[in-house]
Amino acid sequence: MAKITTVSDQCLQLIEQFECGGNVGKYLAAYKCPAGVWTIGIGTTVYPNGQKVKAGDIATKEQAYEYLQHDLQTTEVLVDSYTTDKVNQHQFDALVSFAYNVGTGALKGSTLLKKVNVNPADPTIRAEFNKWVNGGGKVLPGLIKRRAAEADLYFS
Repeated sequence: MAKITTVSDQCLQLIEQFECGGNVGKYLAAYKCPAGVWTIGIGTTVYPNGQKVKAGDIATKEQAYEYLQHDLQTTEVLVDSYTTDKVNQHQFDALVSFAYNVGTGALKGSTLLKKVNVNPADPTIRAEFNKWVNGGGKVLPGLIKRRAAEADLYFS
């Protein structure tokens, strides 16, 4: 099996669905996400130049997709470096979506990743996704749905 290092269109669609409801045009002005972090476009919180998104920032649709691609390149490289060569495309996609949302550092130290690297087919991995549903100190319905979608993708 060839090593997976880039996400599929299925992953991009999942990220876009959960980051902006599939309507990036609604999110071209900076907004605070449910966890209270300034965000723009398709989940971007830090621009490619390293500056954080702040109140009043505006992006074009094209910029939003450029920011996503930039963010994903970093996330893909890190998820690839953290995971066993035994993960398949769906598993890689789910882990990249997860890491894009919670952060690569959170993935790196997670029981989820430990279980993936021991046995990518371990059915208890689904429950590990479901542990990551808090944002801003509270359970968020959107994160419950996202983790379920990521787990479903992982096991598809």
